[in-house]
Amino acid sequence: MSPTNGDIGHFDRIAQLYDYFSPDSDYDILREGLQQAERRVERIADVAGGTGRAVRAFDVDERFVVDASSGMLAQAHARGLDCVRGDATRLPLDAESVDAVVISDALHHIGDAKATLSEVERVLRPGGVVIIREFNPATVRGQLLVRGEHLLGMRSSFFTPDELARLLHAADLVPRVRGRGFDYTVAGIKRTSGTT
Repeated sequence: MSPTNGDIGHFDRIAQLYDYFSPDSDYDILREGLQQAERRVERIADVAGGTGRAVRAFDVDERFVVDASSGMLAQAHARGLDCVRGDATRLPLDAESVDAVVISDALHHIGDAKATLSEVERVLRPGGVVIIREFNPATVRGQLLVRGEHLLGMRSSFFTPDELARLLHAADLVPRVRGRGFDYTVAGIKRTSGTT
């Protein structure tokens, strides 16, 4: 989560209960997104990953959580995950240092999606993939979710699948949309040299 957003305090307060009340990540869909990578995936970063629910779907050599909430990272660490405290808009990772990034149910909490996706493009290796799971505000359930989060004092900014695909394209990532219902997934592939 981005420190500019204001949602960090909320997640720090609910960190110990988060996994009890949050729906499980759809591991099959996340794994399907990972198959979009055009390289072997050995290192995955779960950006704004909270307790690490999403990255636990993957059996790879190295997986870790990046989040700005110390409370959420404490929960991820207690589950045996490696953790890095950091802002999604200024990832504390080297350029071209990961094969995949997952952002599950979190992009809407980050204050600057454009800066986040630019950072994701920077840290991905060529042929790597970002897998983003989000909620569609154009659906009835999505509209209720937007209202509910705003009533809780969150500053969530949701994107339709097409809006998110355009943001990925603007970040020089090749978007692939899966589903357009209430919850959906968009994968973004970092081009390898010579591809357009």
